[in-house]
Amino acid sequence: MEAFSPGSTQEMERTRLLSRIRKVNAATFEALALDVFRYQAAYNAIYARFLDLLQVEPARVSRTTNIPHLPIALFKTCFLQSGHWEAAQIFSSSGTTGDQTSQHPLRDPAWYRANARRAFERQYGPLLGRPILALLPAYLERTGSSLVFMAEDFIRQSGHPASGFFLKDLEGLHDALLRLRDAPGPAPLLIGVSFALLDLAERFPTPLGPTIVMETGGMKGRRRELTRAELHHTLAEAFGQTHIHSEYGMTELLSQAYAPQRGRFIPAPTLKATARDITDPLATLPNGKTGALNLTDLANLDTISFIATDDLGRVDADGQFEVLGRVDASDVRGCNLLVQG
Repeated sequence: MEAFSPGSTQEMERTRLLSRIRKVNAATFEALALDVFRYQAAYNAIYARFLDLLQVEPARVSRTTNIPHLPIALFKTCFLQSGHWEAAQIFSSSGTTGDQTSQHPLRDPAWYRANARRAFERQYGPLLGRPILALLPAYLERTGSSLVFMAEDFIRQSGHPASGFFLKDLEGLHDALLRLRDAPGPAPLLIGVSFALLDLAERFPTPLGPTIVMETGGMKGRRRELTRAELHHTLAEAFGQTHIHSEYGMTELLSQAYAPQRGRFIPAPTLKATARDITDPLATLPNGKTGALNLTDLANLDTISFIATDDLGRVDADGQFEVLGRVDASDVRGCNLLVQG
């Protein structure tokens, strides 16, 4: 493995790949993913060892369906890096006392911010001028949350005086939502963890008009587990909404997916989901079949882009996907406790 230096072959290759990732689309994703795979096979020591144990020769892999995905649990035990660099920040997952949490080093915060903005604005339009109201109490009360990091940036980008975090001030949040309900301009975004949105719905059930209500998952032992359908029905009735939106993200990803309705997630241009056979982790399932989700996140160039998650799901022919639950006996992660009804 080549040590980092500003003029090294690895650094030049990284720069070329980053340039291509910024412009990636459906037509270029396959070829770019193969090049990212070869890059990480060469410069990520843990992934190289994983491929060696599987007896996979990177040069012989010619299709993305044949790329092995690294078990997501390794984020808990390994510091995954492609190349040698100093982390500007480390994202960490939530967990109860004594739990081992996932650690995801971030080389360039500006890269994460730009990629997150691109994914959101592609789906919902410009952040500028849009009120962003974030209800993320459990995440604000700890360090290392990628969700809080993203929300902070969205709030800054919005430039709206009403944007901000509402830690436990449900009354203040309710008052702000009422003021914004009939205000001109882009529809407000209320983004929150599930248990906190349910608290708001119980205390202040009020029609919110054009407000986008977006849940990010996360009961985390705070409430009885609900299916996504049950959660969305409760929130929609309380807030007078036709649809509740969902965000899919996790500590181990630098890309997000958004579901405007019915829990069908539209991934960022840098993200692609496939389903694998639960009994054969190297076998990819056809579209429409339920299996464990594999995620390819090209934005994870500096860590690992090929992740075998513990989420059960189904991927459609158009690349949209559903999350249907968790693989049996897998750890429960805070951002993804909901199951699809």
